Amino acid sequence: MEATEDPVPLSALQHWIYCPRQCGLIHLEQQFEDNVHTARGQAVHHLVDMPGYEVKRGVRVERALPLWSDRFGLIGKADLVEFHPDGRIYPVEFKHGRKRGRIHDDIQLAAQAMCLEDMLGRPVPQGAIYHASSHRRREVDITEDLRALVNETADAIRAMLASGILPPPVNDARCRECSLREICQPEMLAQQIQMDRLKQYLFSPDDEISP
Repeated sequence: MEATEDPVPLSALQHWIYCPRQCGLIHLEQQFEDNVHTARGQAVHHLVDMPGYEVKRGVRVERALPLWSDRFGLIGKADLVEFHPDGRIYPVEFKHGRKRGRIHDDIQLAAQAMCLEDMLGRPVPQGAIYHASSHRRREVDITEDLRALVNETADAIRAMLASGILPPPVNDARCRECSLREICQPEMLAQQIQMDRLKQYLFSPDDEISP
């Protein structure tokens, strides 16, 4: 990241992996709408939104901990970070819903781990996603592949923000749960893109129209 560039919010990484257009609507055009899924997510995050700490069985638990990394060009906060007596640092990201693996959740956790490493100078090899509906944790290894995905995604987001160009709609199963569906209008835009491609195919600039 160049010094003149603004850091990428950690939440933008999750938005991009879920859907680049959703990321663009939120972080480029500053658009956002609530639906039942975002409301549930906000309710879960209220549990850890107030900064503070407590000690449980010798483990210091920090809530809403600000995070940043000049090295990776990232900024945000962690829902919860555990500091264990043996020196282990363990970020925990809260999500609504049942326990299931989602790469767009994992990349946000990996970015938190990378920020913590940069801030504290200590390795963070693992973290967890806490799934509120099932009250269960899913442990995530912060692998080299996941770290590379964080950097690649952050670069893609920076390129989008620099270009000012909103990514095209995906118009697939993801759209059903997206709170921005009415703003995005994926079906209409996807049809328009198809029509434009068809016109380009049928009426190529190389075609000559007979008099």
